[in-house]
Amino acid sequence: MYLFVRDGREYLLSPGETLESDLGILEVPEDVAPGDVVETHLGEAFEVRDLRGPDLFAHFERTGAPMMPRDIGLIMGHTGACEGDRVLDAGTGTGVLSAYLARAGAEVVTYERNPEFADVARSNMDLAGIGDRVEVRVGDVTDDLDADPDDLGTFDLLTLDTEDAPRVIRRAHELVVPGGYVTAYVPFVEGTRAAVEAAREAGLEDIETYETLQREMDFDSRGSRPSTAGVGHTGYLLFARA
Repeated sequence: MYLFVRDGREYLLSPGETLESDLGILEVPEDVAPGDVVETHLGEAFEVRDLRGPDLFAHFERTGAPMMPRDIGLIMGHTGACEGDRVLDAGTGTGVLSAYLARAGAEVVTYERNPEFADVARSNMDLAGIGDRVEVRVGDVTDDLDADPDDLGTFDLLTLDTEDAPRVIRRAHELVVPGGYVTAYVPFVEGTRAAVEAAREAGLEDIETYETLQREMDFDSRGSRPSTAGVGHTGYLLFARA
């Protein structure tokens, strides 16, 4: 599946599909490739692009508020997530974080409590082309850990976007290899403090917490300044090492 773009419009289409719009009928060739330009029967041209991470964020089916790319970037930068890593993720949601990690080459096992949300996440992984590298499980990771610890194994990275993050963090040494990373995305200060205290109780090292803020800049004839629109704060990020 590719992204077909024209003047701010974006459509996800596969080879052989047909799109009907006010710009005309677009018949996608079977041999279409990124970089091609395909025209409708009215001569309106669309540029063909491969899907990148931000495109997935924009076009995934959503089951809630997904993690923002800027937060995902901090997670990948601080933990050095890379090809060959095993990642355990709790709180799949839309699956944006899992998709980014898998596209970087990691193998991801992600837990989602809501079966319907899990089905949506699986479809999103297929859309991203990494369904074979992301296993979406329904349930609670600590329940599976209690039932059969050997079934999960150990991971290079544990990522948490769930209300019970402190409970999982307390068991990090059962889940993460020595020197591996634990990270939690938490929307509120109270939950962040609880996660930090859990990391200390678990004996994790190099505990750091950040608030993620971002301001877009506006440049016009009057001058330059941060934009007054948009979301500045998204959440808090905890990082620690096993």
